[in-house]
Amino acid sequence: MSGNLIKEKSFRFAVRVVMLYKYLKSEKKEYILSKQLMRSGTSIGANVRESQNAESKADFIHKLAIAQKEADETLYWLELLKETDYITTEEYQSLESDATELLKIIRSIILTTKNNKAIKA
Repeated sequence: MSGNLIKEKSFRFAVRVVMLYKYLKSEKKEYILSKQLMRSGTSIGANVRESQNAESKADFIHKLAIAQKEADETLYWLELLKETDYITTEEYQSLESDATELLKIIRSIILTTKNNKAIKA
């Protein structure tokens, strides 16, 4: 089921982001970019969770649209961390791949929901 898939994947991604944040703080002494990454990277799953209790289809789409924006922002912070040598290319590629997958799944759910909404209207 797509709701459970995205819920699980976004949670697992958030765990990875928190672990990276802890590493960047303790080992690299980087506090600003990592905090931004943690905020956006964990927000994806939080908004996916909120969407599960949406009051309407419009609310569901809205919550997932926020998750989509947070996923895109997370990609930005990851790229910036890579380009400034805080994370390796390998670390970047692994996290970027997961973030991009989340983004694609969220976009797909939004489009499917909008299309279903249009058919029933």
